[in-house]
Amino acid sequence: MSSEKSTLPSPETFDYKHVGGRFVGLCITALVSLLLAIVLGLRSPHQFAFSWMFAGCFFFTILIGCLFWVVVHHAVDAAWSVGIRRQLENLASLLPLLIVLLLPILFVAPLLWSWMAESPATNHELAEKAAYLNINFFWLRTAVYFAFFSIIALVLRHNSLAQDVDGAAIHTIRNRRVAYLAVPLGAILLTFWSFDWIMGLNWKWNSTIWGIYIFAGSAISSLCVIILLANALRSAGYLKQVLTVQHNYAFGKLLLAFTLFWSWIAFVQYMLIWYANIPEETAYYTLRTNASWKVLGIILVVGHFLIPFLLLLFRGPKASAGFLGVIAGWILAMHLLDIYTMILPVLHPKGFHPAVLDFVALLAIGSTLAAVFLKRLGDSPLWPARDPRLAEASNYTD
Repeated sequence: MSSEKSTLPSPETFDYKHVGGRFVGLCITALVSLLLAIVLGLRSPHQFAFSWMFAGCFFFTILIGCLFWVVVHHAVDAAWSVGIRRQLENLASLLPLLIVLLLPILFVAPLLWSWMAESPATNHELAEKAAYLNINFFWLRTAVYFAFFSIIALVLRHNSLAQDVDGAAIHTIRNRRVAYLAVPLGAILLTFWSFDWIMGLNWKWNSTIWGIYIFAGSAISSLCVIILLANALRSAGYLKQVLTVQHNYAFGKLLLAFTLFWSWIAFVQYMLIWYANIPEETAYYTLRTNASWKVLGIILVVGHFLIPFLLLLFRGPKASAGFLGVIAGWILAMHLLDIYTMILPVLHPKGFHPAVLDFVALLAIGSTLAAVFLKRLGDSPLWPARDPRLAEASNYTD
């Protein structure tokens, strides 16, 4: 036991001298972009509603994906991911802040979800779904989704930080129990969130695997973010005690696996709807294969599947952190395009119509989250300093 303890990496904390003026710049950017979003939103409420929804869903899926990796880490008692777990915890714990940033959607909800502006008394289709599609129940479900994910993220991080102080194994056991609860309930709640918030934009349309499709995008996009973050920290001289070249191989294999998983789910959903050719089901793809939306769909297929699949097939390049960083950045951009094509065609059915508010909303929410994350980065060790699996993680071999 003594020899194992001697091999443990010493705790490492982030030095804010590496931030320079970035934190102040992020704060200024966040403030200016938030104010600009309000001004532009008052002038164009419809565009604001969809742009804010687009940006919010993009960042929500990333943070949910980070929470997924933390939960899986504890559920399967993984060792290799201990070195990156603290940053996954820090990202997932931004969920309560993101929920606050999503509050403006309360005021523009009828512009997003058209069923809210209709009456079941005059709409036969809505009347059949009124038990589920009613405003009070919708917001109650939304509150449950957000509360559950936020509490799970905060509890997991709290226990992890508590273990840094006393080193007690009970914190690992508690997190494992939380993970066992979060796996089934989280899967159900994420599925229903995707039905309510994104599928609900086309409330007459349905897909039984929509929740899995959203999960696939969440998992791979969050993996891309942690790869980029790990690369940034390592280039600044951090994490070198707990992340090795073997971790790059693991990241690369996971990227390839989830690229295939996302592609398979996307293909199955499209193929089954195309084959059945039921008007109520084909409406989603009919809208997104018209005019210039079709071009974006082709870019998505090539960029989200074909390019990363071919580049990640070979083992050698995956040893390079720079190579993985480029691929991760590319896939993250494709996830952004994926979310965009889910939401904005509802507002612009005649074709791709970029708006300043799309960019401003991304900048406002993204810079706010980034500023808070950067402030939190130095508040605790960069990895779980007294996790019982730390020695195994630092000596991980693929």
